[in-house]
Amino acid sequence: MTTSVLASDSPAPPRVRLRSPQLRATLRIQQRILMAVRELLAADGFVELMPPTIGPVTDPGARGAKQVDIDYYGHRYKLMTSGILYKQASLLAFDKIFNIAPNVRLEPLETATTHRHLAEFHQIDIEMAGASRTEAMHVAERLIQAAVAAVIEHHGNDLEILDRDPAALGSIVAGPFELLTHRAAVTSLHQLGHEQQGGSELDWVGEELLSREYRQAFFVVDYPKGSRGFYDRESRTEPGVLRNFDLVLPDGYGEVASGGEREFDYARLVMRMRETAENPAKYRWYLDVAREGLPPSAGFGIGLERLTRFVAGLPAVWQASAFPKIPGVVSP
Repeated sequence: MTTSVLASDSPAPPRVRLRSPQLRATLRIQQRILMAVRELLAADGFVELMPPTIGPVTDPGARGAKQVDIDYYGHRYKLMTSGILYKQASLLAFDKIFNIAPNVRLEPLETATTHRHLAEFHQIDIEMAGASRTEAMHVAERLIQAAVAAVIEHHGNDLEILDRDPAALGSIVAGPFELLTHRAAVTSLHQLGHEQQGGSELDWVGEELLSREYRQAFFVVDYPKGSRGFYDRESRTEPGVLRNFDLVLPDGYGEVASGGEREFDYARLVMRMRETAENPAKYRWYLDVAREGLPPSAGFGIGLERLTRFVAGLPAVWQASAFPKIPGVVSP
């Protein structure tokens, strides 16, 4: 006899959890999401590359999360929190690339209760040479729509096991996704009684509050400079505004993807690093590539477990992983 474990507040032991019909249904849905993503990207001429999991530096922009150091033959290396630097460099080989990348972030302990954070997760990473933010957002929307449509078409039984009504996903497939600026998002949160800081990323509570106000996915664009990492490109016509975006799912599920246009100019990268209190010497290999000439690009990363959680209608993101790592919880 199998036992349902997906309704509990924390994971059951693997010997119980892995036998759960709900987990098996969730993982079949996740597999279909990956199949749909790979099919669409391959048809669009993207090349899948295997990203590194360790390196001398990693993305510094993971808010509040600690990086993990390892001893690499006497050198201090990092586990990847994001492959953004390697994605940009990979465009020297191909104009359009993607990764299905593992990431490790020691998130703050308070994120254990957000239902949207894992210490170990996977990301669908996209990067396109010569692309604009609008083009990146268009690809992100198409990917989400294709994944949801494929699950609806092929996994009716699994959605039934999970008590997820396919009609709740219909607006995503129908599109189009909505759009609002960071400034408008802050104003909306103030109207909802939430004290969101205007110069910062949307905080976790605010993001969820805003998400609950929408029945359709929506993009938040034009984050203020200083709220994101040095690699997000500053607008050349609107100083202080970044050419980036978040993609937020409706019904309280929150942010599922982040991206934008990338800074590629060597001098500007060094300046932005210093502005964000980063030491350019740490990024020597990356800056060497930039000095030789990085192509302008745009891209994004979609959280695989977050997308699976939404499609499957799960209460918490850890339920979309066979071996979840919840912040602060020691587990296999």
